Amino acid sequence: MSDNQDIKKSFSETVKFDEKGLVPAIVQDHETGKVLMMAWMNRESLQMTLEKKRACYWSRSRKELWLKGESSGNMQVVHDILIDCDGDTLLLKVSQTGGACHVGYHSCFYRKATEDLTMEICDTLMFNPEEVYGKKS
Repeated sequence: MSDNQDIKKSFSETVKFDEKGLVPAIVQDHETGKVLMMAWMNRESLQMTLEKKRACYWSRSRKELWLKGESSGNMQVVHDILIDCDGDTLLLKVSQTGGACHVGYHSCFYRKATEDLTMEICDTLMFNPEEVYGKKS
């Protein structure tokens, strides 16, 4: 086994998946540091991400692998994957094409609390989700 394969194997074995076989993955723009989203990964999605250098997650609602951007075109090219001190959270540093959020914003964290305890939009709308995903019934 090559050194690169040893490192990949060692990294994958270091990740502490929860009782459902999942680990949270925080996704950050590799150039700006802006947090784009949080998603879940299982062993298979992590392995696919390591191999393809494209973000792949586990959809808890659909119970299937989710290659980011496969249907929307808003893909994430992975530059780095970091693991936290406890081994139970990942940080993916990515180049994001289009919006990361399924409701059309660049980041899923597009709302912020105001002083009067309401919310305001603090991000850029990148696309109309109905045009990308179709209307929900």
